[in-house]
Amino acid sequence: MRTYKNSERLLERALRTIPLGSQTFSKSKIQYPFGVSPLFIQRGHASKVWDVDGNEYVDYINGLAAITLGYQDTDVDAAVLAQVREGVIFSLPHPIETVVAEKIVDLVPCAEMVRFGKNGSDATAGAVRLARAFTGREHVAVCGYHGWQDWYIGSTARNLGVPAGTQALTHSWTYNDIGSLEKLFLDNPGAIAAVFLEPMNLTEPQPGFLQAVKDLAHKHGALLVFDETVTGFRYAIGGAQQLFGVTPDIATFGKGLANGYPVSAVAGRADVMCLMEEVFFSFTFGGETLSLAAALATMGKLEREPVIETLYRQGRAIVEALKVIIDDADAADFLGVQGNPTWSFFTLKECSNYTVWQIKTLFLQEMFARGILTIGTHNMSYSHTDADVQKLLQAYREVVPILVSAVRRGKLEAMLRCKPLEPLFKVR
Repeated sequence: MRTYKNSERLLERALRTIPLGSQTFSKSKIQYPFGVSPLFIQRGHASKVWDVDGNEYVDYINGLAAITLGYQDTDVDAAVLAQVREGVIFSLPHPIETVVAEKIVDLVPCAEMVRFGKNGSDATAGAVRLARAFTGREHVAVCGYHGWQDWYIGSTARNLGVPAGTQALTHSWTYNDIGSLEKLFLDNPGAIAAVFLEPMNLTEPQPGFLQAVKDLAHKHGALLVFDETVTGFRYAIGGAQQLFGVTPDIATFGKGLANGYPVSAVAGRADVMCLMEEVFFSFTFGGETLSLAAALATMGKLEREPVIETLYRQGRAIVEALKVIIDDADAADFLGVQGNPTWSFFTLKECSNYTVWQIKTLFLQEMFARGILTIGTHNMSYSHTDADVQKLLQAYREVVPILVSAVRRGKLEAMLRCKPLEPLFKVR
């Protein structure tokens, strides 16, 4: 039986100085059932992490999909260590800013010019400001999750502190439903600056959907922006836009761009991007060299080695086997698997008077006990081995029947060793 005493003591300490005990909402205590979960990680190597109690896990969260190569990747670490010897930040730009921008232009279909930030939210906020400046309009149509900044989060249930006027400028529409987007244009004639979407998360785009979005945006004088914070350098080297063959006007990148180092990017058409000379998008650490060195090394490895192919191969093995496990358990009414093989989701639905959160609590309790670190996603990395995949699938072979038995027999509460999770704000 795994214990989490050090995690729990550290959480008690952290809560004295850090709201929620974490700097990141999705890593905080409210996401993990107390008493059966690791709450702090001490170190990671390749596909594995160790919590502060010494428990080992195969990691399928991978820094919220920021780790595409694996922890302590030797090529990335070597590039960062070499750059440390020159320096981290300077009083003028370092040449590596230009080198990394050129590499993104080489790899990403829409990229003609590039600006760097530190988080995905930096990049999406910059893209929205740029689109507004280019079109002279203020409203934005959004589909998917686009970060914590006011312009987007004001349109969600997490809008506390966002001015009502800002909230009113952002409008949500439904993925794979072109009619929902067309209605926004009809309801807001001449007002929408950009159509902003994740080109894919859980659901594949229907044939012709992404091109129809682009055509509709351009018909109404708006720009098309792909938020490729997750899909970029994961779905394909050039992102989802390369995979699906639809080139946006602007795209934003983050997460896997530098295998976990903090850097993001706005990239797009030169006639749009050149407005960055007037639009204020500026950071003291925007040209921080260690993250840029990591990005260059990451992109180089994506070009040299079968990284993307490996993510797909291992991810497909998980998706295909998990579908069989769910079908064999006759559980497709409340369990499922969706998404791209490189970033797939084990999905849960309410069933037999049990909420998603109750079922998820039992799922997490049992997966953690089997040495799998997950939140229900399979964020694949190049370091995941065949043995890692089999360990995950064996855990599913054991845990799925437990979930089915608990739900069908009405015994879920009795099987929990903790309080169930409370309903949470879901980004997707």
